[in-house]
Amino acid sequence: MKRAFLSLLTLSLVAGAGAQQAKELRLGVFPNVTHAAGLVGVQRGIFQKELGGVKLVVKEFANGSQINEAFAAGAIDAAYVGPGPAMNAFMRGVPIQVYAGAANAGAVLVARKDSGVRNVKGLAGKKVAVPTRGSTQDISLRHLLHENGLKASDEGGTVTIVPIDPANMPAAFAAKQVDAALVQEPWGAVMETQGARLIANEKAIWEGGNYTTTVLVVNTKYAAANPDTLTDLLRGHLNAIKFIGSSNAGAQKAIAEQINTFTGKRPGSAELFKALARTRVTWDINLKTLAEYAELNKEAGFARDVPDLSKFVNLNIIRGLAK
Repeated sequence: MKRAFLSLLTLSLVAGAGAQQAKELRLGVFPNVTHAAGLVGVQRGIFQKELGGVKLVVKEFANGSQINEAFAAGAIDAAYVGPGPAMNAFMRGVPIQVYAGAANAGAVLVARKDSGVRNVKGLAGKKVAVPTRGSTQDISLRHLLHENGLKASDEGGTVTIVPIDPANMPAAFAAKQVDAALVQEPWGAVMETQGARLIANEKAIWEGGNYTTTVLVVNTKYAAANPDTLTDLLRGHLNAIKFIGSSNAGAQKAIAEQINTFTGKRPGSAELFKALARTRVTWDINLKTLAEYAELNKEAGFARDVPDLSKFVNLNIIRGLAK
């Protein structure tokens, strides 16, 4: 009888341990349209609905460097971020993995109207803003410069690359701190409204617009310890993408509300309409451009090597959910 009781107790404890769930999920998001799935998922409660009893804790970030620092410090569990910063963190040993794509394209090159810049070649000798050093936009800009016979000043060229948080770029333009910017939407559209000239749209930046600009990454230790929560997060991610595809007006409203919550700045409807038209919100990933990012990343000196994409990217769960 005693042995039977102990066996039942052991089984009960094992079952209880297996049923444990995470208490919370700390999610990082930027106030950019390339993070539309995250913004909509948060603002409309889509993530929280899927997570059930797991509390969603939302943390706003301005660039990929901040995200990497948060992951390294164990301050977040998942985040929307550009593939450039994500692969740099991965190669430095930060325990993260890409579980889904979030957006393709959605970045534009704009110049101050009085800068004299009318095309990419006109960036010679100019100052160009990007969100942060080593960001996906930094890597994309370098690629664009190389295609036009130019180089950044840290590569021996004449184009000075200046890191500025996207939401602060309109003010930097107004103060004439920089001449141009390669920036995620809606901030490119916002600067156009303020008089900036569009130099290269999202399709002219790279691969006709078929390049990954945002991915959803998760701490691998968190993912291994909380597989159900990971699945719920990815299901919420898919549902947010579906909502954006089905309701442009609803997506605009949710994005505007969440960006305003984060920054105190509310993009206009016309700006968001333009920004969403330039962004393809998708869970899929263009692995070809990821490989090209990795090579350019190494070339620019941001990393000593390129990542093993089979270990860096894991789309198995999201592919299963998307069927």
